[in-house]
Amino acid sequence: MLTQLVRPLVRSQVQMLAQTPSASAKLVGMVSQWLGYLGVHAEVTYLKTEGDRIQVSLRVSKPEQCTQAEWQQILTNLTRHEGVGSEDSALTYKAMTSDQRSKVHRLLACVLRAANDNLVEEWVSLRSQLVALDLDESMLLEIQAAMRVPMSIDRLVTNLEPEVAAFTLSKAISIALMDQQINEAEDTALKALLNALQQKVVA
Repeated sequence: MLTQLVRPLVRSQVQMLAQTPSASAKLVGMVSQWLGYLGVHAEVTYLKTEGDRIQVSLRVSKPEQCTQAEWQQILTNLTRHEGVGSEDSALTYKAMTSDQRSKVHRLLACVLRAANDNLVEEWVSLRSQLVALDLDESMLLEIQAAMRVPMSIDRLVTNLEPEVAAFTLSKAISIALMDQQINEAEDTALKALLNALQQKVVA
């Protein structure tokens, strides 16, 4: 299921990248996003072309499936690491307009509601898991508010900008996989986001 979702998303993003004259910053954001699907928090610190290839350097934080002890041992085992200048990434939550953020909040609320019918009651226990997915405090507060006024995901994906759709889908996949499985309602929500992204790219 994850492969079926991620591969079309990556394909759609590659198409967007090919249509973007200033592609460097966008690719930086995409690489970090792709690794994020695997639970790896990575920052691109260097990127340049070399013939028919692209050279990329990364700064990687502790993966979600790695314990602190394991991560410390990995750091100890590595004797070399490089740091180079970083570039600006693609569209981020902070760079979005208020309208774009509002759609993100409502869309993620839809995905969360699909994952758990008792979401409002279990919010306190769920919140720590969402923090681990790099959802900041302001975003969590807005998502919590959006959960109280449910909206149809089909309505929310109408006229959704490609970059906002890509940002939301990456977070939505992580949310859906918090319990290591994707139910039918989550599958429907994720496919709606993916379809919105693919339609925009084709258009």
